[in-house]
Amino acid sequence: MSQVNTVQGPIDGAALGSTLMHEHIFVLSPEIEKTADEWDEAAEQARAVTKLRELKERGIDTLVDLTVIGLGRCIPRVKAISDLVPDINIVAATGVYTYNDVPMYFHFRGPGTVLGGPEPMVDMFIREINEGIGDTGVRAGILKCASDRPGITPGVERVLRAVAQAHRATGVSITTHTPTPPEPWGQEQQRIFKEEGVDLTRVVIGHCGGTINTDYHLALLENGSFLGFDHFGLHGFTIDERVDAVVRLCQKGYAERLVLSHDAMCAVDWFPRSMVDAAKDWRWTHISNDVLPLMRKRGVSDSDIHTMMVKNPRTILEGIDPY
Repeated sequence: MSQVNTVQGPIDGAALGSTLMHEHIFVLSPEIEKTADEWDEAAEQARAVTKLRELKERGIDTLVDLTVIGLGRCIPRVKAISDLVPDINIVAATGVYTYNDVPMYFHFRGPGTVLGGPEPMVDMFIREINEGIGDTGVRAGILKCASDRPGITPGVERVLRAVAQAHRATGVSITTHTPTPPEPWGQEQQRIFKEEGVDLTRVVIGHCGGTINTDYHLALLENGSFLGFDHFGLHGFTIDERVDAVVRLCQKGYAERLVLSHDAMCAVDWFPRSMVDAAKDWRWTHISNDVLPLMRKRGVSDSDIHTMMVKNPRTILEGIDPY
């Protein structure tokens, strides 16, 4: 595979350029959003367009939007925004984000449920990759799943295994969410994927920057996966601590298995906007403005930065032929 699905349609992997691998445009609660007095659709879309243009001005060519089921994904809205900023690629995702149980849509159907039958998530994910998400015609370019502090609950395990099976059927790569701190859930994700026959080199274990424990990072790397240092700008660790964790791995020759991002968004209704706006570094431009210059000062070569920002995302997003 060399074509990558984007919101504007398939493109050659060479056109991806510098890529942020774990971001969101909007993270919303749809039922509340539709009744919230403060939501202004036109204003929010305009705000997103402005932020995407700021990214392009700083040399970012592609943003991977990992907003899936459970996070308020709305592809028509994202498509409308992308149409206004066509010179930056947006890659949409399929999958389910859950800490515990599967969404009620899947609760009564599928293996081990009241109605039984095959896992409906697998067919849905495959359809969204091969045909499109709903009637939008936008095909997903990556698979997303999550585990968090509750661990590998039955619902989380169902999603992980469904994502693994859809990956094997399509060749599209997998990226994950882990909590802060992420130990040991990245390794548990790898265990389940391996049981499903996934080549772990096609997996990005997300939010590895939620810890500065290099031993944990090395354990994941030994199993072959990419690591997402994709919480730059969030509270928990300073920029120096997060950068130093990446520097240590680059010094050991692991730049070829790392990707960088923020896990930031234009709007999220999980927290008051004033709280989000007060996190001044949690923004899409933090890596371009602050992180990469600091990495260079710490001795990370331009070649390694190109590998993390351009080469690795292309390798991940181009995927492989189905198994």
